[in-house]
Amino acid sequence: MPAGGSDSNFLKSDITSSNRVKLSRPIDVKTALFAVIGDPVAHSLSPVMHNTSFAHSSYNGVYVALRVTDPAGAVAGIRALGLAGASVTIPHKNAVVDYLDRLDPAAEAIGAVNTIVNQDGILIGYNTDGSGAVRALTEKTSLKRKCVTVIGAGGAAHAIGYAVAEQGAQVTIANRSAVRGKSLAGDLGANFMLLKEFTGDSCDVLINTTPAGMYPDTDVTPIDEAVLRPDMVVMDAVYNPLVTRLLRAAGRTGCITVSGADMFVYQGAAQFELWTGRPAPVNVMRMAVLSAL
Repeated sequence: MPAGGSDSNFLKSDITSSNRVKLSRPIDVKTALFAVIGDPVAHSLSPVMHNTSFAHSSYNGVYVALRVTDPAGAVAGIRALGLAGASVTIPHKNAVVDYLDRLDPAAEAIGAVNTIVNQDGILIGYNTDGSGAVRALTEKTSLKRKCVTVIGAGGAAHAIGYAVAEQGAQVTIANRSAVRGKSLAGDLGANFMLLKEFTGDSCDVLINTTPAGMYPDTDVTPIDEAVLRPDMVVMDAVYNPLVTRLLRAAGRTGCITVSGADMFVYQGAAQFELWTGRPAPVNVMRMAVLSAL
């Protein structure tokens, strides 16, 4: 079956047997090694997503999670050991930038990297968070000339704010801290407001990039749910739980909702394509994540 096909029975069989497939594949000197580096990483679903995609695509690769407290040492290790690539998660997305050889334009503009590609010994940094979010959003709505409010001022807010602005959206950063929020808004050429001042007026698309509502604090929401309107598109970058309190409230209000799991899968699909040069089996990756959740 072609990658990205719709045979759900095949996909379910492929996913549930993925561990057996991975163990039966030969691991040899030609096996490409990948890792996610961060602290913490025990919760990461990237290994199951990428190992399943490698197995499905008959790609000779293995992906592991590595808890890292020394980003400089980790990048030196990637170089010395010849890892084919890596994912970078919190808190190292900014720190690794200084130790790479090159950055793609998006990663350079954002100042953060979530993907490293080892190209014949040259380590190149990319950021697929923003493109993953845009791909998930544009399945539901156009972003051109839309008013997009991004909640938060961290690395995810920067990547997503940059990417949606590139699509022609007018971005507003809404954050609890004025100092960080104004700084990010200045970098993006965006508007700024304190989060407590957000009323939903003139907001076409609302995106939460904070951990509010993430497991185990699932009863938390970043905003007063009364500000939601039926004509909004609401996306939550949190993917565990799949349906956060914010998305539940948005659904009850009649908003179009976008799951953080979609963003996670699409950023992972972009990584797969950068590493392998092959089309990503997006549906297989989605089934792996949903099954794990």
